[in-house]
Amino acid sequence: MIKSELIQRLAERNPHLFQRDIERIVATIFDEISAALARGDRVELRGFGAFSVKRRPARTGRNPRTGAAVEVAEKCVPFFKTGKELREKLNISDDVQDAAPDDKTG
Repeated sequence: MIKSELIQRLAERNPHLFQRDIERIVATIFDEISAALARGDRVELRGFGAFSVKRRPARTGRNPRTGAAVEVAEKCVPFFKTGKELREKLNISDDVQDAAPDDKTG
């Protein structure tokens, strides 16, 4: 799902809100998460997951084409860890399939 699809679904589920207001709300949420990560803060959305920043130290890499050594600078990368409730939702279908008898064996 892309941002515009998210906005469209929210608009469909909330017909009493204007789409431009939903766009502003979604943009504000994403902007606040981005700003918090830029400050080095952690953003936790209970039941969904947590966003944080991880530092990757400087290292010597290799150019895959030439094999030459390349210095890679230290950098920060966003990291997302799913919450327990989201993990459970994603794995419900696996539990249901494991509990169902296999129709191919009979």
